[in-house]
Amino acid sequence: MAKWMVSAKKADFNGIAARFQIDPVIARIIRNREIIGEDAIDQFLHGRLSDLHDPFLLKGTERAVEILHEKTAQGKQIRIIGDYDIDGICSTYILLAGLRHYGAVADAVIPHRIHDGYGLNDHLIKEAWEAGTDTIVTCDNGIAAKEQIAYAKSLGMTVIVTDHHEVPYEFSEDGERIECLPEADAVIDPKQAACDYPFDGICGAVVAYKLLQVLFAGDDTPAVRELLQELLAFAAFATVGDVMELVDENRILVRYGLRQITRSRNCGLQALLSVNGLQDKKLSAYHIGFVLGPCLNATGRLDTAARALQLFQTEDQAAAVMIAGELKELNDNRKDMTLQGTKQAIEMIENSSLKDDKVLVIYLPDCHESLAGIIAGRIRERYHKPTFVLTLSEEGVKGSGRSVDAYHMYEKMSECKELYTKYGGHKLAAGVSMPESSIERFRVFLNAHCGLTKEDLEEKIHIDVPMPMAYVTAEFVRQLAVLEPFGNGNLKPVFAQRNLRFLNGRILGRNGNVGKYRVEDETGRQYDLMYFGDLETWHEFLTENFGREACERLYQGSYGTNAVICIHVIYYPDLDVYQGRERLQMIMQDYTCRQ
Repeated sequence: MAKWMVSAKKADFNGIAARFQIDPVIARIIRNREIIGEDAIDQFLHGRLSDLHDPFLLKGTERAVEILHEKTAQGKQIRIIGDYDIDGICSTYILLAGLRHYGAVADAVIPHRIHDGYGLNDHLIKEAWEAGTDTIVTCDNGIAAKEQIAYAKSLGMTVIVTDHHEVPYEFSEDGERIECLPEADAVIDPKQAACDYPFDGICGAVVAYKLLQVLFAGDDTPAVRELLQELLAFAAFATVGDVMELVDENRILVRYGLRQITRSRNCGLQALLSVNGLQDKKLSAYHIGFVLGPCLNATGRLDTAARALQLFQTEDQAAAVMIAGELKELNDNRKDMTLQGTKQAIEMIENSSLKDDKVLVIYLPDCHESLAGIIAGRIRERYHKPTFVLTLSEEGVKGSGRSVDAYHMYEKMSECKELYTKYGGHKLAAGVSMPESSIERFRVFLNAHCGLTKEDLEEKIHIDVPMPMAYVTAEFVRQLAVLEPFGNGNLKPVFAQRNLRFLNGRILGRNGNVGKYRVEDETGRQYDLMYFGDLETWHEFLTENFGREACERLYQGSYGTNAVICIHVIYYPDLDVYQGRERLQMIMQDYTCRQ
């Protein structure tokens, strides 16, 4: 069970509520997000596009613009090389659309996950050179491609790097950390030490978007304004899809970008909304992260991400709908394959000594290599441990890792980089390639040097306010919307209710995976409570604490007010709207009998 922790930050909540005309509980939640001071609160609640950071602060942008201006004027061929995930696809499209509007002779290549691997490689560079490319512009990759960029330079090519990943480093003899930057003609990455950009948590697509802002600086024509407004949708899409923290300017970008997605003139975006039944619906970050985004990722995993780029480029509505349908079908297939791979990984852990490891390294040789990251994420969620899933590919072992907050995955991996042929990533996620003979040494080293404690691996749920359900009104739920968009770095707020009695329940959903209950608080007020979590584990909890008969009677509806199932729950409130009528309901997030 997760450890419950109540946030206890101090502030003048009533004063903040009066100043910004919000409920005092909303004021408490904002303080829990470390938003302090009137200016910061105002930006959190009402941030505007004009509040975004100055793109000229991104080191390398002005030099990159000088190069692009010169190459465009000379009619030189420019090739954009992106990546096969959501961020790579969106950043590639942003640069391609922007450079072509600027008048550049530009094309784009997205590496094939299996044939090319991540980022730049000698094959892609040689292919670009043979095609007459003068200048390569990377997006969402390149910061770790020191050798590949040196090769491009040896062929006489110009290289611009736009990336957002961690800068590789090594240590000097006296222990000083030294960045290993590629010797490109311009390097744009907010994580490089000499960059003065105030927020380094932006994704590759936002870096690309900022470069275009500098490129078009001074051009305030309607066509340029419309272009940048359109491309904002793709920057927001990638920010959510690449699981960036929804804080600082990311929050503003996503808030405005979500609106732009629904009104976008891009045939591909509209087709993607259509095939997923989201046309004319208010979009949230959830829809990007769990419905639309996976369709883009699936094409890069099981086919070629060039198909997703083609979706955004097409101006034919019928063609767009056909491609979007193919992407959705690929994602449906990916879900089934992911389920099988996750089940196999769990069986491997439970039936071996792996379950005792603090860092899980799971080798699934027959698993499709593109699913390693998703499966690693599922295993990380289940066991709350840093997790690597490795698969066997044509070129050796490839894998992806997903981490927990207490474990900086990239830094820990860097301590044994001699085991890999290639690696990269950041604090919470990473990719790696290695010989099959290195797997066990990799597992042993990471566990021996992880530095993780039992407390680090304990799942924690931070309760915003221990608030009785009786406080919740429809107006309060509507006010919670001012805190959106929710996601990484700005989770949906949760509350706690003690001593909740369960009166009756039903199992709903096509697959019988949703629980709906009628519950009662200590004052006798009753509420609808929904649970979308693991029902099997929930029923085991009820049986263990109240007996099998109590669990069965719950679904027979025979308790009335003499309910024996009385527990504490973490919940968030919601409004169920049906045929124009609103009804309050609570969504259970976690539960316990502990006092």
